[in-house]
Amino acid sequence: MKKTLVILISLVSALPLSAAFTKWTNKEGKIAELKLVEVTGEGEETVGIFTMRNGRSVTIRKTDLDEESGKRLEASRPAPAPKSVFDEMIEKNLVILDDNIVKAHKLAQKPKKYYIFYYTASWCGPCLRFTPELVKFYNKHKNENFELVLISSDRDEKSMEAYAKKNRMPWPQIEFSQVATFKGQYNHGVRGIPSVIVCDLEGKIVPINGRDLVALEQLVK
Repeated sequence: MKKTLVILISLVSALPLSAAFTKWTNKEGKIAELKLVEVTGEGEETVGIFTMRNGRSVTIRKTDLDEESGKRLEASRPAPAPKSVFDEMIEKNLVILDDNIVKAHKLAQKPKKYYIFYYTASWCGPCLRFTPELVKFYNKHKNENFELVLISSDRDEKSMEAYAKKNRMPWPQIEFSQVATFKGQYNHGVRGIPSVIVCDLEGKIVPINGRDLVALEQLVK
């Protein structure tokens, strides 16, 4: 680690300053200007992944930093995602279109505010007209505040998968075998499709017409 930091210091000293880079000090007092991109581990096992000015990456343990830099590394850890009534179902039963194959999926990041549930099916004419618009909306406006999850009303899994592939759906779906369980556990009062239901993390339905994409954009900003 000592050699790594010495090399870093010599490399960054000749390059222009950047506001994204900050000074980090090791236990021997050596300083390097690096950009922190990720924090992993916990406690004494905390590790920072940094970018050097030449674009290369370097990994530094908290225990190799001085006290001030170690505290700053720990404080840079992202806050845990808020819990949701949907966590257990979402954690275990998602699939997503990946390279034209529907595969098991886990969210890389849970939404901070809303789950948006899209009730739809491949046999539904209005759905076929609305889905491409929703795909455009998701690709343009997806952010940390929300996640959209498709709830299929198709008659079989193959139809659901073909529907996802045809529309290049970018969002996850509840696994077909678990759709009935989801609908029984979370009664969203859906009487027709397409239907877009927005829920807060406690499961309460937000009083908004989810198919009004202009209003939905304002909500999820």
